[in-house]
Amino acid sequence: MKVGLIGLGIMGKPMGKNLVKKGYDLMVFDLNKAAVAELVECGAKAAENTRELAENCDVILTMLPNSPHVKSVMLEGENAVANYVKEGTVFIDMSSINPVASREISDALAKKGVVMLDAPVSGGEPKAVDGTLAFMVGGPEDVFEAHKELLGAMGSSVVRCGEIGAGNVTKLCNQVVVAINIAAVSEAMMLGQLSGVEPEKIFEAIKGGLAGSTVMNAKAPMMMDQNFKPGFRIDLHIKDLTNVVDAAKVVDAPLPLTSQVMEMMKILHRDGDGACDHSALMKYYQKLTGEELHH
Repeated sequence: MKVGLIGLGIMGKPMGKNLVKKGYDLMVFDLNKAAVAELVECGAKAAENTRELAENCDVILTMLPNSPHVKSVMLEGENAVANYVKEGTVFIDMSSINPVASREISDALAKKGVVMLDAPVSGGEPKAVDGTLAFMVGGPEDVFEAHKELLGAMGSSVVRCGEIGAGNVTKLCNQVVVAINIAAVSEAMMLGQLSGVEPEKIFEAIKGGLAGSTVMNAKAPMMMDQNFKPGFRIDLHIKDLTNVVDAAKVVDAPLPLTSQVMEMMKILHRDGDGACDHSALMKYYQKLTGEELHH
């Protein structure tokens, strides 16, 4: 099986490295030549362009920022993958995009004899590096089963959620839970500190109870350290929540909490913190209180 990967950003690069480590014959393409060179050093092959990758791979993976980027690479322009892809190729989009776009891309590729899975991930850069991402997958069950092992080379959880688009619907639900959870942790930690209780003691006391969560375990220490180096940037979470709002409009789903957290993130973006990790929601509370969270 020859695998092609387009997109070697914060997530795509370590995911590609894990594929090479697991012995996959990998060809990569990205506009960032330094990232491509890094993968080549690990054992991957470099494609000159998306045409070369499309012509030489049995499975094509993408890890790109948003819906327009995936559409552009796959469907638009002279070097669009769809122009050169072989019939019978499987396309797996690991990007987090609007589920409507996933279905549109799938329909267009089906005319070329290409079947698609949408397989967004959760876990951020740390889990991309150690290969323990959670994959949420939509698409035909037989195609999913045939490629579950491939995705498992990059993640510890690979779950089919339904037909095409279901993966991205699930990812949007995931991003709602994560965003609101981070905001709740920020709010609670600041309340505790202002009330005279050390945030670290609060964290130690509640993490083993009902309030405990993977989100809190990952983000509370970052908040206390004032370490907002991005594992998942505020700007990317705004992008995901924008897709949440768009998807919710279609089915008339209420989003009062999500909408509020999204506004908080937008304020941070305007303050110049869009490139920070989403744990920087704590900065919103620090701005309101004039106090910095500490250990």
